[in-house]
Amino acid sequence: MSDFAATTEKGSDDSQPSREVAEIKAGPEAFINRELSWLGFNLRVLEEAENAENPLMERLKFLAIFSSNLDEFFMVRVAGVREQAFGESAPQDFAPDGMRAIEQLKTIAIRTQELVARQYRCLRESLGPAMAAEGFELLRYENLEAEQLEHLERFFRERALPILTPMAVDPAHPSPRYHNRGLYLGAMLQHREGLGPKQMFAVVQVPQVLPRIIAVPGGVAGRTQFVLLEDVVAAHLPELFGGFDVRSWTTFRITRDSDLELLEQESDDMLRLIEERLKARQRGQAVRIEIAHKADPSLARMIIDDEELHDGTGDGYSEVYRIDGPLDLTGLWELYKLPGFDQFHDAPFTPRTPRGMGHRGQDIFASIAQRDILLHHPYDSFDPVIEFVASAANDPRVLAIKQTLYRTSGDSPISRALMAAAESGKHVTALVELKARFDEANNVNWARQMERAGVHVVFGFLDLKTHCKVSLVVRQEGQGLRRYVHLGTGNYNPTTALLYTDLGMFTANEEIAEDASALFNLLTGYSQGHAWRRLVTAPNDLHRRTLELIEEQATRAREGKPSRIFAKLNSLVDHQVIQALYRASQAGVPIDIIARGICSLQPGLPGLSETIQVRSVVDRFLEHSRIYVFGPDENAKVFLSSADWMPRNFLRRVEVMFPILAPDLVTRILKEIIPVYLADNTRARLLNPQGDFQLLKPSPGETPRRCQADFLNQTEGADMAIASGSDAGGSG
Repeated sequence: MSDFAATTEKGSDDSQPSREVAEIKAGPEAFINRELSWLGFNLRVLEEAENAENPLMERLKFLAIFSSNLDEFFMVRVAGVREQAFGESAPQDFAPDGMRAIEQLKTIAIRTQELVARQYRCLRESLGPAMAAEGFELLRYENLEAEQLEHLERFFRERALPILTPMAVDPAHPSPRYHNRGLYLGAMLQHREGLGPKQMFAVVQVPQVLPRIIAVPGGVAGRTQFVLLEDVVAAHLPELFGGFDVRSWTTFRITRDSDLELLEQESDDMLRLIEERLKARQRGQAVRIEIAHKADPSLARMIIDDEELHDGTGDGYSEVYRIDGPLDLTGLWELYKLPGFDQFHDAPFTPRTPRGMGHRGQDIFASIAQRDILLHHPYDSFDPVIEFVASAANDPRVLAIKQTLYRTSGDSPISRALMAAAESGKHVTALVELKARFDEANNVNWARQMERAGVHVVFGFLDLKTHCKVSLVVRQEGQGLRRYVHLGTGNYNPTTALLYTDLGMFTANEEIAEDASALFNLLTGYSQGHAWRRLVTAPNDLHRRTLELIEEQATRAREGKPSRIFAKLNSLVDHQVIQALYRASQAGVPIDIIARGICSLQPGLPGLSETIQVRSVVDRFLEHSRIYVFGPDENAKVFLSSADWMPRNFLRRVEVMFPILAPDLVTRILKEIIPVYLADNTRARLLNPQGDFQLLKPSPGETPRRCQADFLNQTEGADMAIASGSDAGGSG
């Protein structure tokens, strides 16, 4: 651990609670298990796939997101709990809700098996028939017409056969290390002639470089017919293994532990260390197998045993998922992206120009110097953020640009602008977070490109992720320098800025700018001792300050003064923060929480959390913004942040919570944004005292409200074009 992390964590660790937080303690029944809460979130995603009110392709998208979410859950969270349960030196402590690791694993497995079965029922009984009714048809290989077979034969010989590698498994050919999330065909073969044993197990990886869904010509006019790549490969197994008959075959897919563990490793080159760990990720311990439910039992047993996976024998805990349908439904993204089917998607929209921002071509720095500017994505365009960096790169008066990059797009215009600025002689620094989970390879690539262009690239701390979103521009104006800052809740990624809801702010406020400079000095040179004036940072003091802000409202309530707490975040897990919220609730503070994903707090418990309401919104856009409000309107302290209320954000990441100071922006958040979220009665779900999220429905005579649709509709007449019906759909 770095010296900085060691000194700033002291006094904030969960094992050393402050005196105030320790005064009131709730029992295990007052906490919802983190992993089970996450599964509840993924259920909400699945419910959007089941919702027939959503356009057809958007329902497919939700089904794909459900699978993608579940993959990551197994690779990281289940892998971690599994290590706690079965690792020789792993801790066996109880979770806050009282469950041991093995209990969590068993409960996770039961819930997940139920969810996966429900997912495939949705595909077979709801989405499949709906697709067929609209002309989309998945064909079985044996039902193809001659023209279609001829088309697939050409495809196989010209595109698939040169790539495929048939692999026998015997003493001379050891079992291959199946790639994480790779799709494979396993086959039992019977010797017919030539070389080889009498019976043989063999595998073929389905190539990821080829389309999973292959359109076929012919058939009924007006219908889109397709087959799956694995069915094409399976039909050619006798050819791939000449001299053998195929007795049985199955599809299967292994999920592996993929969390990069770096804290105990030493390296003088973090870039090289990350690259080495990315290679190791493909070889991690197996944590799940998905296999066709009709697989030959002996064939399935061979693969399961070889990967040392639990199959429910003995302890009842199973890591085997027998799938009644195509494996890996993330492949549905290919259908979702097919061109020419706009009528089955959410209506497109054009983000508006943010209020206070001049028209394109006007001096962006003049606009920011005049006033603080709030951006509410995706309703407000992300273009000004790109323009901010691009203008700085081209402006001869700009002397320096400093930028954090956590997740970037594949063709990042911000990274390219930083490279152009460095090549023109400006002082450019980029903090690239190499440990951004599952974006490591992309970030390694950009880091190397920017280094070659002359950008001073740093990687923060080995034991702390740099998760804050900050851009700083230093500009010569008159006889002095002026600093301009962008701070945000989301990543510098123009692609996700169209899919995620986030908030950002441009400011030239001197106090914020001074803090931003100090933050970069900390990230690049471990410079400490700065007296923070406006920014609240982690792991320095965000945890402590959050607890103080909650306690301030509790004190106000005890004194009979108006009080309020509002928090919109992705996840609420931190034990001390939850205890503080319980105490505030007992004091009478009205508390509204909008938690998209995990929420370990239990609302509505008599005598403990009666004044707390928890909502979750799953809709067209991924709710990603973090808003924190402490106090009623006339006394409200309003903050935006890169951080959720989780131990990792408070203690193991560099985060920033920043205040909204301009009165008009405070009013906009309090009057135009938060009330819209709280009024949603069609896509919001309310967490009940039993720990379940229930979808809200309008009462008789009540107007249906849908927050994301309302935000889209607010943009009409404000430089935004939106077609009717745009309020149907969603994103996990």
